[in-house]
Amino acid sequence: MNWGYLLNGFHGRISRRTFWIAMGIVVVANILACFIASQIGGSRLSAIVDLAFTYPEFAIALKRAHDRNLPVWLLVVFFTANAVFDLLDVLGWSGTPDEPNILSLFVAVPFVVFLLALLVELGFRRGTVGPNPNGPDPLATS
Repeated sequence: MNWGYLLNGFHGRISRRTFWIAMGIVVVANILACFIASQIGGSRLSAIVDLAFTYPEFAIALKRAHDRNLPVWLLVVFFTANAVFDLLDVLGWSGTPDEPNILSLFVAVPFVVFLLALLVELGFRRGTVGPNPNGPDPLATS
């Protein structure tokens, strides 16, 4: 598994297996880093750390979306909503866990629904069979 390509490249296709392994490792690292950041500097630092993980998560998801032959704008909308949610937290506009701001709820509820839909689409559905405009089938035998 080429981690440089997985975390930085925005071209090509990856299989479901590669997606789950790469995304699983990045998400676990994200959760641990955000937990440590929240212990050190609170929710604002945690949101900044989460923003730093947006780039590799987007790179992995984009390659999987390429395999499914999905439009890129779906991922752009999802990751933009994630960045907006983190930005609200950094600016102190998201409220508290006990009393969340209505604006953060307005962003969070559709974000979670979209997250579940993308998880099914990218993580459980097979990619297009054979080559597509984004490259050869990652499951094709040479």
